[in-house]
Amino acid sequence: MKYGIYFAYWEKEWNADQKSYISKVKKLGFDVLEISCAMLKAISTQELMEMKKMAADAGITLTAGYGPGANENLASANEDIVKNAVAFYTDILKKLEILDIHTLGGGIYSYWPVDYTKPIDKAGDWERSVKNVRTVGKIAGECGVDYCLEVLNRFEGYLLNTCAECKAFVEQVDVPAVKIMLDTFHMNIEEDSMVEAILLAGDRLGHFHVGENNRRLPGKGGMPWYEIGSALRAIGYDKNIVMEPFVRNGGGVGSDIKVWRDLSKGATDEMLDQDAAASVAFLKNVFSGPNSDYGSVLK
Repeated sequence: MKYGIYFAYWEKEWNADQKSYISKVKKLGFDVLEISCAMLKAISTQELMEMKKMAADAGITLTAGYGPGANENLASANEDIVKNAVAFYTDILKKLEILDIHTLGGGIYSYWPVDYTKPIDKAGDWERSVKNVRTVGKIAGECGVDYCLEVLNRFEGYLLNTCAECKAFVEQVDVPAVKIMLDTFHMNIEEDSMVEAILLAGDRLGHFHVGENNRRLPGKGGMPWYEIGSALRAIGYDKNIVMEPFVRNGGGVGSDIKVWRDLSKGATDEMLDQDAAASVAFLKNVFSGPNSDYGSVLK
């Protein structure tokens, strides 16, 4: 398994210079940097090639995540919105191919965050999303990208709230590139058992996000990390483990993620770096197997 972190751990705004984190995360002990597709909407081929080279030179694997806007909703009943969404994903997937990115994850079957002031048609949206994800998933496959559908908690999404729902959806889509994505933060809210959810995903699990119940780094909350690691080993998961902590309030990131207090406790960037380095060392240790020592790395 390779271990990564989402750039927004350090940021309050989504439109940050994500390239600057490539060398940083390498120094902190990570193998992977996850970027947001938002930065790829208006980017030149030259910039893509420069970013690809930066990652290759640093020995960092890039992955991508995205929370689609309402006008990029593959489940929409509005045909114009669906056409726009398919065009958007086609463009993004071709850019990911240039970047040598092979994993795209997120609520990329609907939109995020959901506006619950509007009526919810889960059955209709499910049917439309299956059809349109099938179209986009085939394009993803042609670009060498795993199109990973993130299971979200009920407060952020309504279409796929459990691994069982996601597995049924993926089986209906029936495209090899379309896979399940699980996130421990969301699983902690929705799943009866995180271990059983991981086992159910099995070889369809294409991407895995980790974070504590309180949105902080692994090791700074109450998640059963040893059991989670054991379940991942049991299904032979050998892909990426990406941390997605959000600890700073304020700005677009804090507002969208609903971080209403400073979970970093006033930490400087340097302190955040130290915490991230300790967390990835902790997780590698715990996920390595029965002989791992939970506490030793974080002391």
